[in-house]
Parts: sequence; structure tokens; C-alpha cells
Amino acid sequence: MILDFGSINMDLVMAVAALPRPGETVLCDGYVTKPGGKGSNQAVAAARAGAKVAMAGAVGDDGFGQVMRATLASEGIDTALLATSDRPTGVAYICVDARAENFIAVGSGANLAVRADQVPDDRLTPDTLLVLQMELPPEQNWALLQRARARGCRAILNVAPAAPVPEAALRDLDLLVVNEHEALAIAGGLGLDATSPRAAAQALSGRMSLTCVVTLGGKGAIAVGPDLGDWGAGFAVPALPIQPVDTTGAGDTFTGVLAAGLDAGLPLDQALRRASTGAALACLALGAQESMPTAAAIDAALPRLGPTTPIG
Repeated sequence: MILDFGSINMDLVMAVAALPRPGETVLCDGYVTKPGGKGSNQAVAAARAGAKVAMAGAVGDDGFGQVMRATLASEGIDTALLATSDRPTGVAYICVDARAENFIAVGSGANLAVRADQVPDDRLTPDTLLVLQMELPPEQNWALLQRARARGCRAILNVAPAAPVPEAALRDLDLLVVNEHEALAIAGGLGLDATSPRAAAQALSGRMSLTCVVTLGGKGAIAVGPDLGDWGAGFAVPALPIQPVDTTGAGDTFTGVLAAGLDAGLPLDQALRRASTGAALACLALGAQESMPTAAAIDAALPRLGPTTPIG
């Protein structure tokens, strides 16, 4: 079972010719509303990849909240741990340009009301894989992570959006998932080597005794850990070659599919290959959750992914 402790938003997506500069107003034809939020996105990605998933978070007592509850349930996700807040459901405003680049502004709303004690101890078992992101109050993440570690629960943290992570929290993790900028920020904030994403990953892994996965966009991803079996200290997986339409949900798809693979008992290299493939497929349509692939779609595309290679 994957337990996703994370954010739930309604995304308002606008396709624009070019992203606005500060002080500039850009017009477009209209907008669409799509389910989102990093927690919700990763839960959906994991469920579509074949995992059994429970979602812990909060929505408002409003129309967006009703839609988000129904959407999660329609994906087969357990919503028993969702709270209803007097704050409005979180909203993200997303602009996507002709090159598939985006910018995002998030109104957190009900996500700020999420508390670690929404998750009872009996949900934190050695058979549970806890997935965390950075759109909830951070102290609630760390409180739940500490309880999870004490009960033998495995844990993944995706540091998105980038924010400081206490050293104690890093030591409670099994797997840290970051992009290039997040890797440098976290390592640098702890006084570790941040001369490159790879150096940052190696420094974090060595200092915290965790496995660090760094996503590299169109270059794929690397994994560095204290013991990666036949791969030694680390390896790299490529990206699936595609022509992207919208990259909004790619990172969340990567983490969700990765979690699904690990929950299914796959070795890290195989789980990462599925994650890299799934993330690429998620860039082929507009929107975050609607574009997330099924396990069958990932299986079909996986043979097109290049080889995994060791790194020193």
C-alpha cells in the first residue's frame, strides 16, 4: 500500500503564446479546470501505474473539493483520510506556452489545514510506502515522517517545490527525489558539495545514508545510494525521446510511478526506468492528471527507452 500525504488542488490551466513577463498581461482564448496538486497528482500516477493507494490531505467544503474527492475515488484511491477544512480547496494557476514551458502560482487553501495526526498509527506499517511532497506545512511532514520511521514504514520525499529539509528528516528517509535545482539547494543548505547535481546527490547520500534520485528533464535521471547492488554507487536512466506538449505533471508522474514500482517489489533500476518512461508519456497532453499513463501504456513504451548505465 502507498500512503500519499500531500496536497490537493484544482488546476486552472491557460494555454498562452508566451509566458507573461512581470507587469505584462497576456490574453488567451480561455482556460480549463483540471484536478491537480502534487499529492493528488502523485497518488493518481501511482494508482494508474497499478498500485493500491490511500490519500491523506484536505479539501474545502466547496465545489472544487467535491470534484477532487470524486476524482480520487474514481481512480480507486482510498479517500478515508481526507479532511474537510473551512479553508477553500487549494487552487493552482498554470500558464503553458507554445514550447510547453510553464509557470505556476498556488493558493494553498485547505492544504494548510492538513495535520499529521490525520494518519493513524495502524496505517504506518512495514508494508506501507509513505510518499511526501512540499506543498503541506513542513512541520506536519516531519512529524509524520518521524512516526513512520519509528514504525518501520518506508518513506519517499519529493522536495517539490524546493524548500529546506531538516537534517533529522533526511535521516528518516529511504529515498529522496529531487530535480537538479532542488539537489543543489538542499546540499548547499547543509554545507555539502553542491558543485553539480551529481556531486550534491553523492554528498546527500553519503551524509544521510539514503538513496538520492535526481531528475534531469530531457536527460533522464540518476540514482546514487550507499548500496545499489550490481550498479555499485549509482546509475543513470535515459529519458524517452518525445515532443512535449505540456510538462506540468511530469515530475509528479515520475515520483508516483517510481513509488508504484517500489511498492510492487521492483529493484530500483527497473522502477526508475518505468518512472522515466511514465514521466515522458505524461508530457504528451495538456494537464497534469489527465495525461498520466496507465501501466499498460508504460509497458508498451518501455522498450523504446535506452539502456541504463553505471556512474562512478
